[in-house]
Amino acid sequence: MAYDRDQATHEFTRWSESYDRSILQWLLFGPSHRALIRRIRTVVEDRPARILDVGCGTGVFASRIRESLPNAKVWGIDLVAEMLTKGAERWRQHAGHIQPAQADSERLPFASGTFDIVTCANSFHHYPHQDRAIAEMHRVLRPGGRLMLIDGYRDGLWGWFIYDVCVAGVEGDVHHASSKRFRELFAQAGLRAIAQKVHRGPAPFLLTEAVATDPAPSSIFPSPHFRGVMGLANREASASAIPRED
Repeated sequence: MAYDRDQATHEFTRWSESYDRSILQWLLFGPSHRALIRRIRTVVEDRPARILDVGCGTGVFASRIRESLPNAKVWGIDLVAEMLTKGAERWRQHAGHIQPAQADSERLPFASGTFDIVTCANSFHHYPHQDRAIAEMHRVLRPGGRLMLIDGYRDGLWGWFIYDVCVAGVEGDVHHASSKRFRELFAQAGLRAIAQKVHRGPAPFLLTEAVATDPAPSSIFPSPHFRGVMGLANREASASAIPRED
């Protein structure tokens, strides 16, 4: 059976209890977050920026963006309510600067051309329809904006063993795309100036980055579900979010 949204939801609901204490926070998430923040800082410098983090989990990376880039405003979306709930204290600490919401990566609840940067760190292998997710990330970027996506680097023998054997053995039939497949997905979505960098280490990861062209037309999907988290997206907070125009 192909990996699907229900499996991803089940996996992350189970994982939400220990996510912030996972060894992966040290082994993979920390190094990859630092790499992404270096790239974002290079691109935006100290200018104000609107950043969307897709698959934000408990908000660890979103909070690191705010701490490193105080002029940034961050939106975070995650499919799994329990992950967002576990980040309640972070959302409170950064209220007004980070806007979390429960939403689907294939149906982002934002208008086309909204963000300067879209990030996705270490969750892409859980997305059942990776081409749709990339197309949506491109759609919500302004022309000239950047998509920065990090996932496990599985092309070498060690990466294959870590991700296609060990991770897949624990997480199920997830799919870590090859570097070639990432280039194909980005090009298919209309992104340009595609660049990649491999970060070596015990858990090697690949950063794929590209520049948005003109905003893509609205997707074929109907208006997505949009659910606020922990009282931060009540009517007033929801009004501050950037709605999708369908």
